[in-house]
Amino acid sequence: MKIDNSRSYFKQAQEVIPGGVNSPVRACKSVGCDPLFVKKASGSKIIDVDNNEYIDFVCSWGPMILGHNHPKVVAALEKALANGTSYGAPTPLEIELAQAVIKAFPSMDKVRFVSSGTEATMSAIRLARGYTGKNVVVKFDGCYHGHADSFLVQAGSGVITLGIPGSPGVPDDIVKNTISIPYNDLEILEKTLTDGSLEIACVIIEPVAGNMGVVPPAEGFLQKLRDLTSQQNIVLIFDEVITGFRLALGGAQSRFGIAPDLTCLGKIIGGGLPVGAYGGKNEIMAKIAPEGPVYQAGTLSGNPLAMAAGVATLQVLSEPGFYDRLEKKAEDFAGELQKLADKHLPGKTTLNRVGSMMTRFFNMGPVFDFKSAMGSDTEMYGRFFRAMLAGGIWLAPSQFEAAFISDAHSQDDLAQALEMTESSFKKIKK
Repeated sequence: MKIDNSRSYFKQAQEVIPGGVNSPVRACKSVGCDPLFVKKASGSKIIDVDNNEYIDFVCSWGPMILGHNHPKVVAALEKALANGTSYGAPTPLEIELAQAVIKAFPSMDKVRFVSSGTEATMSAIRLARGYTGKNVVVKFDGCYHGHADSFLVQAGSGVITLGIPGSPGVPDDIVKNTISIPYNDLEILEKTLTDGSLEIACVIIEPVAGNMGVVPPAEGFLQKLRDLTSQQNIVLIFDEVITGFRLALGGAQSRFGIAPDLTCLGKIIGGGLPVGAYGGKNEIMAKIAPEGPVYQAGTLSGNPLAMAAGVATLQVLSEPGFYDRLEKKAEDFAGELQKLADKHLPGKTTLNRVGSMMTRFFNMGPVFDFKSAMGSDTEMYGRFFRAMLAGGIWLAPSQFEAAFISDAHSQDDLAQALEMTESSFKKIKK
């Protein structure tokens, strides 16, 4: 496999872009290789600038649940593009997408669109603080909520991939109002949330962690979190930027039957274009300007192209049987992956899956929180990644990310991925 053009582009990129990439994990440092530059994508495949084809299990880090270049999304974008790309004014598409989101998420009465998941989570905690009059935010170790200052404490995603404990440039005065506690630890959860001296404004959580690898909530954990936040008048925020419209039409909160006070969305709701959103009940959302005093704004918020792609995507997701089909495909695939691991690497890996998102930890397991995830053998993952890439399988260049199944993945795609997994397992165990 030749990657000469990718190497050339990466060399050029490093001269004008920090690290040669616009998001750190893309640099592939943790997996011991240089990044591939992509030329195009269609369905379940991506093609790099050297014309190598790969079956894509990154799915643009989650948004491409329908696969790349879905014809209905492309048609919606072409129609919107003919009318212009940005107006800085309201459009009917914003209303249509908002109505679709609210219909899928009963915990929301109103929703505000922004341009990224980071904007959504940042705005949600500002709103929670403005609504409660309190300052402290509680998050969970290994959960990643974007790169706003308040969240870069024991964060997941690229922060742990690159081995960064936090980030220079984040003032102590901001971090002191963020408390990070272990995910899935009921005892510490209760002790923290019932401490009245902390003056907690909100708790933010990935209801299924996807940024320290896929880590599902322990039995009863989310319900206990909901009960405690209600009792203590603390705003509960579900960061469903990954899980929203991924695990069910109504996200993780629908799957687990837990209604948060605020929800953050992104990725899938833009159909592959930059987008974010946050929403909740009327009494909280009424605090957002211009209706209320909590300020948040954005020049490209509600961008007509993102709204059009989002509307088209959600229409397909709403078709009967979509999620049942996706769940069955992912369940069967994960089952076959586990058989291969049991055969070739017994006791050396753990596969966590929720719906169509999963992570193969090179870890004896179980993996149930940040500490157990960090026990993974990242060097072995790197060897596995490189072997799979050489065989035409595109995985996340980090042990601590999710793999995604899309509607576009065919049985032939999955069979090829299983074949390469077995071959790669054989190579790395030597």
